[in-house]
Amino acid sequence: MYKKVGTDLNFVKREEEVLKFWRSIGLTDQLHQLNPAGPTFTIYDGPPTANGKPHIGHVLTRSIKDILPRFHRMKGRNVEFIAGWDTHGLPVELEVEKMLGIDGKDQIEAYGVEPFINKCKESVWTYKDEWEEMSERVAFSGDMKHPYVTYDNTYIETIWWILKQLWDKDLLYKGHKIVPYCPRCGTALSSHEVAQGYKDVEDTSVYVRFAIPDEENTYFAVWTTTPWTLPSNVALCVNPDETYVLVEVEEQEAACGHDHGHAVGSAVRRYYLAKALIKDVFGEDAQYTILQEMVGSDLIGKVYEPLLPYATELIQEHGGKAFVVTADYYVTMSDGTGVVHIAPAFGEDDSRIGNQENLAFVQLVKDDGTMPDEVTDFAGQFCKEADAGIIEKLHDEGKLIRASRFEHNYPFCWRCDTSLIYYARHSWFIRMTAVGDQLLENNRTVNWLPANIRDGRFGNFLENVVDWGLSRERYWGTPLPVWECPDGHRHLVGSIAELKELSPNCPDDIELHKPYIDRVNVICPECGKEMKRVPEVIDCWFDSGAMPYAQYHYPFENKERFEQHFPADFISEALDQTRGWFYSLMAIATALGLPSPYENVIVMGLVMDKDGVKMSKHKGNVVDPWDALNSLGADAVRWYFYTNSQPWLPSRYSDEAVKEGQNKFMGTLWNTYAFYIMYASLDHFNPHDYELKADHLPVIDRWLLSRLHTLIKNVDGHLERYDIYGAGRRLQSFVEELSNWYVRRNRSRYWAEGMEQDKINAYMTLYTALETVIRLAAPFVPFMTEAIYQNLVRSGNEDAPESVHLCSYPICQEERIDTAL
Repeated sequence: MYKKVGTDLNFVKREEEVLKFWRSIGLTDQLHQLNPAGPTFTIYDGPPTANGKPHIGHVLTRSIKDILPRFHRMKGRNVEFIAGWDTHGLPVELEVEKMLGIDGKDQIEAYGVEPFINKCKESVWTYKDEWEEMSERVAFSGDMKHPYVTYDNTYIETIWWILKQLWDKDLLYKGHKIVPYCPRCGTALSSHEVAQGYKDVEDTSVYVRFAIPDEENTYFAVWTTTPWTLPSNVALCVNPDETYVLVEVEEQEAACGHDHGHAVGSAVRRYYLAKALIKDVFGEDAQYTILQEMVGSDLIGKVYEPLLPYATELIQEHGGKAFVVTADYYVTMSDGTGVVHIAPAFGEDDSRIGNQENLAFVQLVKDDGTMPDEVTDFAGQFCKEADAGIIEKLHDEGKLIRASRFEHNYPFCWRCDTSLIYYARHSWFIRMTAVGDQLLENNRTVNWLPANIRDGRFGNFLENVVDWGLSRERYWGTPLPVWECPDGHRHLVGSIAELKELSPNCPDDIELHKPYIDRVNVICPECGKEMKRVPEVIDCWFDSGAMPYAQYHYPFENKERFEQHFPADFISEALDQTRGWFYSLMAIATALGLPSPYENVIVMGLVMDKDGVKMSKHKGNVVDPWDALNSLGADAVRWYFYTNSQPWLPSRYSDEAVKEGQNKFMGTLWNTYAFYIMYASLDHFNPHDYELKADHLPVIDRWLLSRLHTLIKNVDGHLERYDIYGAGRRLQSFVEELSNWYVRRNRSRYWAEGMEQDKINAYMTLYTALETVIRLAAPFVPFMTEAIYQNLVRSGNEDAPESVHLCSYPICQEERIDTAL
């Protein structure tokens, strides 16, 4: 009845045979059609981009996402698990730029937007086959035959509908604000994108002298960490309530501006600065005399001479107040001099003060991050690279008190790695600050694993939420569906039907991408004039955050299906998604007035190398997932990720660690199964010819069944609570007990002559344990459990389900648990 079972641990070959079997019976399709009348269990798939190769970390995410849908299908639930592809945005554009050998927006437009867009559409599928092969190889059971694709017209139309809801709620607006801006990509970024690109870097800060007219040898002492913004200075700012002084200081002159320059003489000067910061500026041993004391408000309106000459002509031409002292409570005494340099084009507080005080607006940095012609000494230089020259110029002109190097955390573009700058820009925003309380309330309903994410990393991010910078001045993305007319009226289009109703020239088969959509004009509903679409596309994180609705083309179709599967029972991605997909999902749902779009979240840690070092190409420690899958097998890698540590902790990945887990659990279970098959075959034993009479068993058999039902209860409970690690550890402990305790102490029963009742009991107890364990373990190690099931169960029972994954999950019989045993 049974096929002979080899005791070798070559699981890779067996897994390939199981894959062929699954394909032959169309198992994946069967899984997606299971339990249509059952209670729902919904998982949302955070979409990867298929223009990059999958790495070992993606095996982790595929494994964690897969186990719970498998478990819930076996529990009789109607599982919705649609896979997705993230296809828009800067990541795709940058790959296409590299492929074409072009760099930046000017060269894209010279190449042509339409052919560039077509290349983007091709590029997103570069590694699609590899992703699908990897996903199949690790037994990922999401529906990849009918995935959602963020560039599809139906998907975009749902996004337009969402934006229409926000527009009607007055949550979408255009503003001139300071935004985090990538000069290389030529676009603003959102706060959650910025949060993903910080690095520790070393920069230069400067203390400088702003001369005061009509007060000989007297200056404001000012500190800044961004020397490149000094050409755009238009004001200084003090704290109105803090104590300031006019001090006379004997300074040691340095041969260079930095802290370590050697002294070449001394000079006596007078400075206005905060009293509390005198020694911070001039040193603990500074020789100074306080000539006058005042509060910050006494300095309001005091004028000073421009530090650098580049802005004076612009200010004379365009007007606005300049080179004057203002006051605001944002100025602190924690560092610097208590006198802050104000450049309204390059900082949120600067901009706010500029608006309050009607200061001149000077922005002496171009869109590409370089200095304009007006900054004659540094024209064409990238702004941050101009720091050194500006510092040298200030030193040469006697305006530098000192300069010093400091280390800080600075944001870089999350995709092209260019230093970001904070830059005044016209952009479109979602008013997330208006729904801040609802965001926090929704977050409190979520079961975060680990629990500290709720009020820690994610909660803190929501506490400090800012308006979402939605628009991108790029090409490949969901077009912002706002049309404007010459009279300044604006209309947001929320569907293709509305677009056709308003437009005299919209094609029937309109593709909702640039440049095609930009050729469609609409008639202004207010004045009847022709409207043109604004040029921006939107943040690709909005695309992925819209997937609960857009994967169904809601509300245009599948309304009931959407309502049945919202919110998701479960989602899982890596820790960085607290600033990415986890946020965009939550932000969109909350802005729509809905509850949290997910109820349970497993936050995954990074996959490190064996020494605990983050994997990277330049370190040469990246693991190719195919090397692991082809040498160790998918089950072994899955089992390692489930049982090595809790999923939110970093995993120190190595082949040795995977093999160890494989031997302890898979090897032990396989050898126990092989033992049973060998002796059952010798005795021509078919468990389907007998009945397990649990009440008439010897103590050791009743003990094993008690342990087995305790295991069922614990594994089921752990998985219902999303504790994959706890469930896996319970399974491993039981299999060790089964092999090293039960089988070892019962071998003589299998060796007995004939087929006495005690031998039948031994066979039936072991069979029951094995058959139950493989169903319990099927969501963890789907290949090995299938191989065992086909021989152990199906070979003697043609009426059994076609696959172990179509079976029901074991149910604990409480009466079988005897704690006294």
